[in-house]
Amino acid sequence: MEHTMAKVAFLGLGVMGCPMARHLKAKGHEVTVYNRTASKAEQWTSEHGGRSATTPREAAQGQEIVFACVGNDDDLRQVTLGSDGAFQGMSAGAIFVDHTTASAEVARELDAAAREKGFSFIDAPVSGGQAGAENGVLTVMCGGDQEAYARAEPAIMSFARASRLMGPAGSGQLTKMINQICIAGLVQGLAEGIHFGKKAGLDIEAVLEVISKGAAGSWQMENRGKTMNQGKFDFGFAVDWMRKDLSIVLGEARKNGASLPVTAIVDQFYAEVQAMGGKRWDTSSLIARLEK
Repeated sequence: MEHTMAKVAFLGLGVMGCPMARHLKAKGHEVTVYNRTASKAEQWTSEHGGRSATTPREAAQGQEIVFACVGNDDDLRQVTLGSDGAFQGMSAGAIFVDHTTASAEVARELDAAAREKGFSFIDAPVSGGQAGAENGVLTVMCGGDQEAYARAEPAIMSFARASRLMGPAGSGQLTKMINQICIAGLVQGLAEGIHFGKKAGLDIEAVLEVISKGAAGSWQMENRGKTMNQGKFDFGFAVDWMRKDLSIVLGEARKNGASLPVTAIVDQFYAEVQAMGGKRWDTSSLIARLEK
């Protein structure tokens, strides 16, 4: 896809935001960065160029697209609303693209606030974790207006392998919730399978090699099966973040009436992993509670 260069800002330089902003700069976009801890933004500009701003409002001024990737709904409101928020600095016709995994509710709230001010909001949570961000191969699920999405998509593709508009505001967040529902059940199934195989005295690596070629195969099995067997859980997406996401999922399910029995149970299993000291372990650590 051909990239038209844009003036952009990136708010939030955590493990995801830092490399995403780097890819935007590497593709030739003019990048201004903001981070709550200002030293991180200064370090980013000393390594990659561009400029840093002291507030989200200042970062957003004069930009065509403002990206954000922060922690949760409250963090998102903090960088968008209020006197120093990005929404106070954005020009009419600009686009705010939010990569935070947040609630569909906050996405709709910010979409309405953006419309009032004459610019567009796109909720655009990502899948692919830290490795996906580093390598520029994230999957992005978006909610918002078709015309605004079409203008933002070339810049989004600076750090994505795939991006798709799923529907109106909130649809990106709802799609990400489905992503997390599917992962939660899958990882628990994989954990139980490996645990069962160990108890049965089988060669787990041989088992995984065989069953990964059939209907049981999955990305999780391919990428985490061996490390789960070895008890290694330092591969990115942390249990604390998964629990944050699952609380959003279960909250939305209470509103829309969806029945999510497995997701609810796996969320409690992750709480047990946290209690074992695994807050920063990756999501494949579900097996640890079976082996304690």
